[in-house]
Amino acid sequence: MSDRTVVVLPTYNEKESLSDTIERIVTSASHVDILVVDDNSPDGTGQLADRLALANPRIHVLHRAQKAGLGAAYLEGFAWARDVGYDVIVECDADGSHHPEELHRLLEALDNHDMAIGSRWVFGGSVVNWPRSRELLSRGGSAYARVLLRLPQRDVTGGYRAFRASALVAIGLDNVTSQGYCFQIEMLWRANRAGLRIAEVPITFTERRWGVSKMRGMIVIEAMARVTVWGVRTIFEKQSVAVASSSEPSRV
Repeated sequence: MSDRTVVVLPTYNEKESLSDTIERIVTSASHVDILVVDDNSPDGTGQLADRLALANPRIHVLHRAQKAGLGAAYLEGFAWARDVGYDVIVECDADGSHHPEELHRLLEALDNHDMAIGSRWVFGGSVVNWPRSRELLSRGGSAYARVLLRLPQRDVTGGYRAFRASALVAIGLDNVTSQGYCFQIEMLWRANRAGLRIAEVPITFTERRWGVSKMRGMIVIEAMARVTVWGVRTIFEKQSVAVASSSEPSRV
């Protein structure tokens, strides 16, 4: 793929893993650029990112004033990528969970799709070093959202994704309000509603080697509450369309 591509890495206290993740991206996909979006990490991640950017012109850094959630970081990164003129924007974790060596699968899928999801739950996908409870939580969250929102994709919450810039326009980023765990669900829901062509490609997700997971129970509860509201809204919208269609006078 010859499109101009950037990988967005949101960070908060990722100093231990950032250098390794960036090195793997550069080695695996030397043609892509990297944007680190740091939420004023107290461990010095932002300063490390600045040093890495000085050494490599393909690395860029956005500094945010405070920790304001994964969704807000990605939205700011997407806006920057749009203004700079990138054709393809990639979501990726900075903690080593997503394998840069598999990035080519997502980019190749964009040859015939608007959006590509790195999926743990399709044939060939897998997770490494996850406790059974975490796997059940992820699978259960995906299943609940799939049923309520009528989503055909298997991995609804995964965060290794690639978008064409036009896909982000169609999704309507100004309307996206979710943070954290729910951000990925909302993006996929809106992508389906926009009629985008979405591919799922198998990936291996590895539990982070450094740092502490930011997943918390309240984040999951909030996500499921939002999914419920969206699901009810979708049902009412379909019912309204059906009623409107049935009330139209028949034409002979």
